[in-house]
Amino acid sequence: MNNVSKLLMLIPLGIIALGCSKSTPTPAQGTTTTPTPVTSSSLFAKGADVSWLTQMEASNLKFYDSTGAQKDCMVLVNSLGINSIRIRAWVNPSGGWNNTSDVVVKAMRAKALGMRILLDLHYSDTWADPGHQNKPAAWANLNFTDLQTALYNYTKGVMDTLKLNGVIPNWVQVGNETNDGMCWPDGRISTNGNSFTNFAALVTQGYNAVKAVSNTSEVIVHVSNGYDNSLFRWMFDGLKASGAKYDIIGMSLYPSFTNGGSASWPSVNSQCLTNMNDMISRYNKSVMVVEMGMPVNVPAAAKSFLADLIAKTKLIANGNGLGVFYWEPECYNNWQGYGLGAFDNTGKPTAAMNAFIK
Repeated sequence: MNNVSKLLMLIPLGIIALGCSKSTPTPAQGTTTTPTPVTSSSLFAKGADVSWLTQMEASNLKFYDSTGAQKDCMVLVNSLGINSIRIRAWVNPSGGWNNTSDVVVKAMRAKALGMRILLDLHYSDTWADPGHQNKPAAWANLNFTDLQTALYNYTKGVMDTLKLNGVIPNWVQVGNETNDGMCWPDGRISTNGNSFTNFAALVTQGYNAVKAVSNTSEVIVHVSNGYDNSLFRWMFDGLKASGAKYDIIGMSLYPSFTNGGSASWPSVNSQCLTNMNDMISRYNKSVMVVEMGMPVNVPAAAKSFLADLIAKTKLIANGNGLGVFYWEPECYNNWQGYGLGAFDNTGKPTAAMNAFIK
């Protein structure tokens, strides 16, 4: 076990209250903490990634319901129909946000409200996406055998720490938007002769580490552009041929990043549904939209897009469409330059969030 993993395993129960060496804000005065329970009729994941939340709270940003009453953000999104929370994890991030202790703080808050948890492991010290998959600095000089061990130990360390704090994630992403693999250059598909061997090995190490702690947690491989069937066939044909282990195919969907822009959402959703059905029949895997979003300044279109996507995903045969997650709806006032949230500039949810209330 490497030093990073040893440190993770040593995090005691009490330290999570420190978050990222900063105090965790208390809920807004008068806030109710009555959870909306997950029942047999709400197994479909209506989710939100709120990974920025503790950092926003530390910056004194507040959240309000439609009447203007200040609310704890987790309580507020739960009251709007959100039953699942997605949380990203970085290995050793600058500033501490999204490290293991910060992940545990948010996960415990979500669990206290009866919400399920999707753990999103980036396997990086910062953002991992189709154009960026940098290894953590602590892993930079490892050979591939040791890199696999480090990834396994880190994954197991995060899972063990969550478990020690009473949290078992329902789903775990091993990598984030891994269109060209992860932990570059070792796990990059395109620079290894379009070979999936290394990437599949890393995915399987993550899978094995998750299952070593919780056999009930389902493992997701996440690829962007959920409308792009050729990309998904290339990816999951390659992983299948290389013997990768995983449970669920995850995808992102952002119409505003397509050539047609936000207005193209009806065709994007239709293509995504076709792709989801193909993934299920081709690989015998369930599917989940783990990220979606629309510009905050078009809330009506965002609501229509989201409601249609939820409806389409719910209608997939045999319950194989597992859920839809908004990325990050709580962002407002151009937080971190992000404009695809679903809260207005006063910190209130926009009409887009009403798509979850059913």
